[in-house]
Amino acid sequence: MPGDKIINVSVRDVRFPTSLEQHGSDAMHTDPDYSVAYVVLETEAALKGYGLTFTVGRGTEIVVCAVKALSTLVVGKTLEEITGDFRGFYRLLSSDGQMRWIGPEKGVIQLATAAILNAVWDLWARVEGKPLWKLLVDMDPAKLISCIDFRYITDALTEQEALDILVKAKAGQKTREEQMLREGYPAYTTSCAWLGYTDQQLTQLCSDALAQGWTKFKVKVGADLQDDIRRCSLIRKLIGPDKTLMIDANQRWDVNEAVTWVTKLAEFHPLWIEEPTSPDDILGHASISKALAPFGIGVATGEQCHNRVMFKQFLQASALQFVQIDSCRVGSVNENLAIILMAAKFNVPVCPHAGGVGLCELVQHLILFDYISVSASLSNRMCEFVDHLHEHFKSPTNIRNAHYIPPVDPGFSCEMLEESVKKHQYPEGEVWRAIEKQGKL
Repeated sequence: MPGDKIINVSVRDVRFPTSLEQHGSDAMHTDPDYSVAYVVLETEAALKGYGLTFTVGRGTEIVVCAVKALSTLVVGKTLEEITGDFRGFYRLLSSDGQMRWIGPEKGVIQLATAAILNAVWDLWARVEGKPLWKLLVDMDPAKLISCIDFRYITDALTEQEALDILVKAKAGQKTREEQMLREGYPAYTTSCAWLGYTDQQLTQLCSDALAQGWTKFKVKVGADLQDDIRRCSLIRKLIGPDKTLMIDANQRWDVNEAVTWVTKLAEFHPLWIEEPTSPDDILGHASISKALAPFGIGVATGEQCHNRVMFKQFLQASALQFVQIDSCRVGSVNENLAIILMAAKFNVPVCPHAGGVGLCELVQHLILFDYISVSASLSNRMCEFVDHLHEHFKSPTNIRNAHYIPPVDPGFSCEMLEESVKKHQYPEGEVWRAIEKQGKL
């Protein structure tokens, strides 16, 4: 790959004022401004790789600083050097002798690592002329395994076990790929029932979604029990008894409170309760899972789970029934591959978190890979979709009949429209200057 030496890493703070209309509001994040730290890698040959990590407004500037701090480990490397020992490069970023102290492999430093690595994967897929999901599906299993850092997880999944899973899934892979290209991957919607929406908005958005063919709906809960009962009753009546309902508390409750609260919502037959308590409380999630099992309600979590080690423990402790990977919370594709393979070993379905800015665009690649090359199952599996901000991407998601249609453009679908980036760059973009002038900042 001549001329593929990375000569520059740029990063910008891009924010969208979604809080003005309560988009994205939940029991813990009442006024989110959906944002990204947006990374562009440039090579000697003028090739570019695009990556991002998602945030909800204030604090994005801290992720930007972390990306800049890590960029010295990237500049000067060739793509061939990186992909030739991707495990080593992942460990270089996550285990720098000084930088890891402010992680390790968690928090802001992990978000920054994900943004950079997302850009590297985007660059690799572009060089190969494939969408990322196809790059992964076509990759030799041994090569794919070499991209994963198995440190700290071999007590749950060895390299050989991971390789065996991939090799076994080769049977029927071509048929599943053709199925995805034809039908797409099943999705559910969160766009109808943000916590800050009025009942009138809920009714209108849910009716519109039903008319568009949506059959799986998620409702934000956790601020007020009587309000939750009213809203869940409203949604259940609108969608009927046969369609799927999920509820999401966004970490609002203590363990016992979660059990009590969800028990009172059991009459609405939710498939899962998402993030019922602290995202770090593995044993708490296990207690909630055990208590809610008689009601047929599973526990879903993962969008704020720091790394593969925590996912390992969630799986070992039977603390979740649905694994929710995120494209930016953990260390990019490398670490999500480990999580997907662990979930396969423990026979727990992966149902990714998405939404925000670009999360739908990114995670669709990973869930397509999971079905085609790992799980070979759609049982109890679906990928979140939130209908916000896709118009700012060069290759936005394509939803048809409530399914993600596989992307065809080379790359990781991370590239944003430059006009959108400039308008929403914080704080100097024209959108933010206008808001400041109106006194809304």
